[in-house]
Amino acid sequence: MRVRPISPDRLVAELTDRLADTTVPGRLRVAVDGAPAAEPERLAAALVDPLRARGRPVLHVRTADFLRPASVRLEFGRTNPDSYYDAWTDEAGLRREVLDPAGPQGSGRLLPALWDARTDRAARAAYLDLPPGGIVLVSGGLLLGGGLPFDLAVHLELSPAALARRTPDDQRWTLPAFDRYATEVAPASFADVVLRVDHPDRPALVEPVNSR
Repeated sequence: MRVRPISPDRLVAELTDRLADTTVPGRLRVAVDGAPAAEPERLAAALVDPLRARGRPVLHVRTADFLRPASVRLEFGRTNPDSYYDAWTDEAGLRREVLDPAGPQGSGRLLPALWDARTDRAARAAYLDLPPGGIVLVSGGLLLGGGLPFDLAVHLELSPAALARRTPDDQRWTLPAFDRYATEVAPASFADVVLRVDHPDRPALVEPVNSR
C-alpha cells in the first residue's frame, strides 16, 4: 500500500469523479464511514453539489437522523460504549427506508430522516424520490461490516492518538466502541476508498501500490 497526500479540494474532485463514473442497477449507495472526529458528514456534504453538477441526482442521509429511541439507545446508560456500538443506529430503519428502496429493485422513494434524537420523536420528514442513476450518500460511524447493502464504501481512518485528541471530552466514552470497530471489523482492510484524516487539512489516500 502507498499513502498519497492530497489536498481537501483535490480529494473532493477525485471522489466526485469516481462516484460520478460508477454506475450500478438502481442508485449508487455510498457509505461515508468514520468516527464523528473524522467528520464524515462534512465530506459527504462537500460531494453533493459537485456530483449534481456532473448530472447525478444526490441525497445525503446522516445516521444521526436514524438513531433508535432513547428508551432503547440508553437502556444501559448514557455513556455505555457497547450500547453505542450495538444499539444506537437503527440499521433496520436505515435499510428499510433508504438502502433497500435505493437498490436494484427499489422504488427510489427514500426517507431522509427517521428519528429526531433531540425531541425523541419521529422526524416527520417527507419521502423524496431519487431517480435511477442517482446517488445516496450515507454518512456516519460504524457503518461497515454489519451487512448494510452499500455499493461503495469510503472509510475515514484516524490513528488511535488522533481519534483521542480530536474527540471532545464529553464524547470520550465512545472511544472504546471505535477501538472495538477497528479490531473486530477492520474497515480499512476492505473499504473501497480509505482516507487517513489525522490532520483534516492534510488528508491522505491509502492506495494499492499498483493504483494509478
